[in-house]
Amino acid sequence: MSCTIIVGGFFGDEGKGKVVAHIAHKDEPVIISRGGVGPNAGHTVMVGDQTYGVRMVPSGFVYKKAKLCIGSGVLVDPRVLEHEVEMLGVRGRVFVDKRCGIITEDHIARDKSSTHLSKKIGSTGSGCGPANSDRVMRISPQAKDVPELAEYLLDVPLAINDALKKNKTVLLEGTQGFGISLYYGTYPFVTSKDTSASQIAADNGVGPTKIDDVIVVFKAYPTRVGEGPFSTEMTTAKSDAMGIQEFGTVTHRQRRVGGWDGDMARYSAMINGCTQAAITGIDNIDKACFGITDYNKLTKKALAFLKQAEEDIGSPITLISTGPEMSQIIDIRDEQ
Repeated sequence: MSCTIIVGGFFGDEGKGKVVAHIAHKDEPVIISRGGVGPNAGHTVMVGDQTYGVRMVPSGFVYKKAKLCIGSGVLVDPRVLEHEVEMLGVRGRVFVDKRCGIITEDHIARDKSSTHLSKKIGSTGSGCGPANSDRVMRISPQAKDVPELAEYLLDVPLAINDALKKNKTVLLEGTQGFGISLYYGTYPFVTSKDTSASQIAADNGVGPTKIDDVIVVFKAYPTRVGEGPFSTEMTTAKSDAMGIQEFGTVTHRQRRVGGWDGDMARYSAMINGCTQAAITGIDNIDKACFGITDYNKLTKKALAFLKQAEEDIGSPITLISTGPEMSQIIDIRDEQ
């Protein structure tokens, strides 16, 4: 059927979790697999009146027919994983590639120390930077070395590629955003590896010829948590007055808010190989759009924004989020 990658186009917090959850229910994948760094990125999924924040388990967990995998490029914190498996009731559905790097208590302590990244660049302190450093130095443990992970172990690339050979649908879920990619982001205020679509494919052992679509998620008003350049940033007073006030899933720090950045969207779409785009927070452009699920009911103000955004991105906008709940989305992929 297809293999689709979903990644963030700005600085993270674009609403990828909701987009993944929606696509999962619509496209019915047999596997949803995570790439990216590790538990330093949180995804929020709201289903009805229930809100879930996940850091290890793929945010497509709400689609109950899919296997939930963590690709070999991802760092795993066994404590966070076990907590989420219990909290979400997904035991038996979650699988970890045996080659995943492991975050230890020492990695977390080093990340939080006053001389390390949590103070210098606003790292989340979850241990990912030191763990990736140890991985590069070939001294990091792998998932296969951790007894408590034995029940989760799987050759994830083999499982994904076998599914694709059988013409099944697979979703590859990215974390964080283009703007904090180690290679392409606002260095040194970045995460500890690349976050682009190519990296998400590599994290899961999927070759570039197997990818059918790359959906890049952009936020109408981009946000950023932590330090680093943010060219379109507005004052907190202005964003508060607009009713835009958000907090990070992992850190609970208030997110910095900025205006639409067409130049960044264009460059991000280029590097990611964007074939389709999703826009979240259109209700912040016009409050009258909140909760709308019919494209024809969007306001003139919202449509004008989408027209400009589509020109900037250079790819069709096929998914439009109109609120935080999973059902509050307009999906026009079939109409393209």
